[in-house]
Amino acid sequence: MAQAPGPQARIPDLEAPPEEGERLTEPVRVGPMIAKALSGSLLRRSRGTPTVPSRSVVLPDQRVDLSQWCRYARVCGMPVGTTLPGTFLHVMAFGLQVKVMAAPDFPFPMVGMVHVHNEMQTLHPVGLDERLTLTAWAGSVRPHRHGVTVDLNARAESVSHVVWQGRSTYLVRGVELEGAPDPSLGTGVSSGDALPNGVDVATLPVWAHWHLPADLGRRYAAVSGDVNPIHLHPWAARALGFPRTIAHGMWTHARVLAALEGRVPPRHRMAVTFRKPILLPSRVALRAAPTPDGHAFAVTDGTGDRQHLLGSISVSP
Repeated sequence: MAQAPGPQARIPDLEAPPEEGERLTEPVRVGPMIAKALSGSLLRRSRGTPTVPSRSVVLPDQRVDLSQWCRYARVCGMPVGTTLPGTFLHVMAFGLQVKVMAAPDFPFPMVGMVHVHNEMQTLHPVGLDERLTLTAWAGSVRPHRHGVTVDLNARAESVSHVVWQGRSTYLVRGVELEGAPDPSLGTGVSSGDALPNGVDVATLPVWAHWHLPADLGRRYAAVSGDVNPIHLHPWAARALGFPRTIAHGMWTHARVLAALEGRVPPRHRMAVTFRKPILLPSRVALRAAPTPDGHAFAVTDGTGDRQHLLGSISVSP
């Protein structure tokens, strides 16, 4: 059982969950929820100023599914340790975020929403025997040069203390905010990219090359619950403009965290920006270098010209 963590530094601008919440008694069945949301969202269009629902979804007293954790670790190249990485806590909370997006009053269609940025913070190591209360809620809507972005937030609590928190930012194309600031401002998070100031991808040395097999999307979907068809079926990927299936951004995020094993402090913040999708199968390169308070990294093609993911990890105060 976790002890009370020290002072909790927050992800910048992360909103607190709304007081009004829907309390669940069992985990969300993500597959049917995504299918329902995708079919219903085909007719959903935001009109006027988009307003996200002002309520949270709460799932109390959750234990880690050890079988799922072991399978997830295997797919992501992680050691099966006694504490959970933040990316797996994201997986545990993902169904709640999908439930928020699938609600009739969520203003954006899930079809075509693109995950462009992710931040997460581990405030205290989370053991395999923890009982967690998971919460998810929608956050800010911001202008973007290609539409708007919307935040889906989540957190995990143990013994009434927040031990992990995360923010997933999605781009919604073709939507404008009435009276919004200049849309050329980008996503509004981490200056648009997650690399620390002054770090150039071209200067990051290659740490590893990874071969991503054609079935990686199906394998990761089986352990994460993220069954978006663009990761599973070539026809679905082609329907949305991709020549073949693409890797999950959160798999790439988790694979980087696995590669940094032994260099990640117990309390840390990790931010990534998703750039160009990784087509499957592919061969990619991990580039990384130490920074004063952690590491900067990028996942690119072999030449470094095509950037798939940019990110950093740093010690939480």
